[in-house]
Amino acid sequence: MGESKKRCFVVMGFGIKTDFVNGRKLDLNKSYRLLIKPVVEAKNLECVRADEILHSGNIDVQMYRELLEADLVIADLSTANPNALYELGVRHALRPYTTIVISEDKLVYPFDLNHILITSYQHLGDAIDYEEVERFREALGKIIDSVIDKVESDSPVYTYLNSLVPPSIQEKIKEAILDSPPPPVPAAEPSAAVGKAFSLIIQEAEDAIEVKDFSKARDLFKTAQVLSKDQKDTYLVHRLAFCTYKAAEPDLVTSLYQSLELLKSINLAHTNDPETVSSAGAVEKKLYECGEGNQHLEDSILYYQRSYYLLNNRYNGISLAMTLVYRATSSLAKSDQDRVADLIFARRTWERVLFLCDRDWPIILSKEKNDSQLMNDGTKDGQELGEYYNSQKYWILVNRAEAMYGLGRFEESQKAIEESKKVQHHPWQVESFQQQLGKLATEMKKVGHLLEPKWISPD
Repeated sequence: MGESKKRCFVVMGFGIKTDFVNGRKLDLNKSYRLLIKPVVEAKNLECVRADEILHSGNIDVQMYRELLEADLVIADLSTANPNALYELGVRHALRPYTTIVISEDKLVYPFDLNHILITSYQHLGDAIDYEEVERFREALGKIIDSVIDKVESDSPVYTYLNSLVPPSIQEKIKEAILDSPPPPVPAAEPSAAVGKAFSLIIQEAEDAIEVKDFSKARDLFKTAQVLSKDQKDTYLVHRLAFCTYKAAEPDLVTSLYQSLELLKSINLAHTNDPETVSSAGAVEKKLYECGEGNQHLEDSILYYQRSYYLLNNRYNGISLAMTLVYRATSSLAKSDQDRVADLIFARRTWERVLFLCDRDWPIILSKEKNDSQLMNDGTKDGQELGEYYNSQKYWILVNRAEAMYGLGRFEESQKAIEESKKVQHHPWQVESFQQQLGKLATEMKKVGHLLEPKWISPD
């Protein structure tokens, strides 16, 4: 009978997480799938993350068992994920060696970690470029080789408290874990999900979103939320809120209110999470467009302002400008002076969007050029990276077109639209842009004459 594989447990968040210090959103699933798992498996180690553990009992007990017994633990602290930091601390308390700590290179550590060796990698947010994948895989592979069989402390607990005797401590903890009975399965837990890896449910939900089956995706995310040990995980709530209003069941307005309640459950009123407030801005904007009242417009502006100032990005800038134009044409504007104030604010926001387009365009082209080898190798990773760059280029061009249109620079707007047609894109992207531009044109025709020089529709 062959010797069983050694096991690596990966400590990190899953899905898209926000770093609250710098506002960056990172797809941690790509960190795991591209940077960590392939390297671990290439070293003939079994690789598992918490969301891949089969759910047949208490996930916390299984997690502690992994932290105790895994031959190797890799902890990714990116986004200063509190669960990852806690689990790293547990590992350091249980095992004196074979723990590797990594993070993305823009992480601002929440406390002094200078005494811990942390290997960093570059993350683009939605993707990781090919050169960085190759570089980090090689670096991580060398670190694994150096620590997997090395009996030398990498835990600050055993380094500074060197009188501890880990074997006796481990035996007591192991006995406590083994004696802990699994809790009964909650009544609300769907029976079909018992024993199914959490990660598979999430992937199935994301696949459903790709084909616009939002009802299926919503139900899968509900299942994932039931199975999750963290009922208010921001990634799950964000995706559930998104799928809920996209499914528009039983009708759009009802689904929008349901989505808003989900976002309120993760401290919408006070959070600095830009994804939460940006999502709320989109929901409130749609409620206003559905005729649900001016308060939704006011709230939408408030949320978009918060997310725009936190992230300084094109999407929130474009959305903020649109809501300002809405307010200029609404009954909230009591005078022409009020209307002009909102229009000037919108114009300044569009000008900033143009600056951001000019900033982002050469960065995307440079990254795309560096990753051309991977994009053309016929793999799924290469295809996804190519789609990512095409999507980024398309949105930059239509963001430019919309900003130019709002500023009355119609020829330049049309030029950007023509350029966007040359970039591979999905039909829903065109539909989304055309709807937005149509709404902007309709509203600007009502108040554009108040500007100096006057905004005059090209139609």
